[in-house]
This record gives sequence, C-alpha cells and structure tokens, in this order.
Amino acid sequence: MSSILRADPPRQSNFQADDDRLFVRAVGRAMQVLSAFHQASGPLSLSEIAARAEIDRSAAQRVIHTLATLGYIRRSADDRGYLPGIRLLDHTLDLLRLDPVVQKATPVLLELRKTIRERVDFSLYDETRLVYALRMQSKRETFYATLVGHSVPTFCTAGGRAVLAALPAEAARDIVLRTTLHSYTSKTETDPDIIMQRVESARTDGYAVVIDEFVQGEVAIGVAITQHDGAPLGAIHVAGSLSEWTPEEFVRQAAPVATEAARAINGSL
Repeated sequence: MSSILRADPPRQSNFQADDDRLFVRAVGRAMQVLSAFHQASGPLSLSEIAARAEIDRSAAQRVIHTLATLGYIRRSADDRGYLPGIRLLDHTLDLLRLDPVVQKATPVLLELRKTIRERVDFSLYDETRLVYALRMQSKRETFYATLVGHSVPTFCTAGGRAVLAALPAEAARDIVLRTTLHSYTSKTETDPDIIMQRVESARTDGYAVVIDEFVQGEVAIGVAITQHDGAPLGAIHVAGSLSEWTPEEFVRQAAPVATEAARAINGSL
C-alpha cells in the first residue's frame, strides 16, 4: 500500500452518555484530545486540538496539561504546538505483544515474506477499515510505509474484500454502504453493487484480488483471518508491482502461499 493513502479513522465526537452511569466523561474527553492528532500533518495548537476534539478551549487546555504531565502529549521542538508523547508507544507495544492473533500471525508472516519476497502485511478488522498491525516491506517501500497503525478501507483493498467475504452478504453490504466510497485511483470501484460482486468472487475463490484500485501500479492478494465461527479478525495482504508482475502470474504465485499462511494462522487460533 502507498505510504500516504489510508482510510479515515473513526471520528471521536462528543459523547452522549447521559444514560450510561459507568461512562467517565473526563476519560472520554482525554481520548477525544488524543484522537485530534489523527491525520494531522504536524504539531497542533491548543485551538486546533479543541476544534478537532469538539470540546471548548478551556477543557482542552486542562486535558492537554494532564496528558502532558503524564507524558502522553508533548510540546513540539519549535514550541509551536503539541505532538503525541512517547508513552503512547507503550500502549502500542502492549496491543501488539498481547493480541493473540498478532502473536500467532507473526512467525507465519515471516515465513511467507521469505517465500514470496514481496510486501506482506497483516491487518486487524475494524468494520469499514483495516488497521495494519504487522508490515514486512519490499525493496520499493519507504520508511513511512513500514509504520504500523495505518488504516485502509475495506471496500477497495484486497484484505478488506477478503474480510467482507467472510461476513454474511447483508452484513458486508451494510459496511460498504456505511463507508465513504472515495476514488483512490482512476480505477477504484465505488459502485456498491459491483463491489459486492467482487466480494462474492472473493468468497468463491477464498481470496480477494485488487488491481490498481487502491494504489496505482499495484496488484494485491488478500486472505481473511477468522475466528472459529468464521467471523473475520483481520487479513493477510501480499502486494506486488505491476511493473514486475502480470496480474495473472502474481495471483498464480501469491494466492496459494497466502492462502496456506492464512490456513496456518486460523488453525492455531
């Protein structure tokens, strides 16, 4: 996947929790402030954080002060705004080391990467998007593209269509209809009916193939990772460049090994 293309993360808007006696509003506001950094291109001012978090400036100031004291927000080097703090990485590490699916997938993907020698990723399912948890890059990728946490839409990516194919058809269609159907390239399919036809093809084949729809010049294979009841947990993605592969040859080489890897992970869960 391209290092600059990603799905829109879930929006953290003001919570209406008057009927939820267990909901702690102060914690909710703290998460809204941290979520303000989603897709930011640089440090954010106090006013920008307040606007993005949809809370008043005074509340934002108090939350920022608290989070900065705890190390979850920091001032930028030029002192012009705020950035996420280093202690957020502790929580990323906790997720990756404790998630049982990531634990099982890691050695399998390492072997898959040795076999196919192209980019191999593992992502976790989050309805309208997938979030990368493991990224094993090819020689063509940039440092930025190696970072976990990037998200991609389900409707036009190989892994996304693979997880949609693991759902009942109506549930998959509901997710497609709830998604903002951006055109990421000139070949991105945004017609829900055609998208669902391609999801059905993935259901029949056991894997999804996407060509040029999310990243120009890329062919990708996606295979779902599922629970025992068949519900999707995530997906394996294997991607190659159309300058080096024909789509047919890539599918012939990558689909069997990606499917075998997914079967190994599913069997270990």
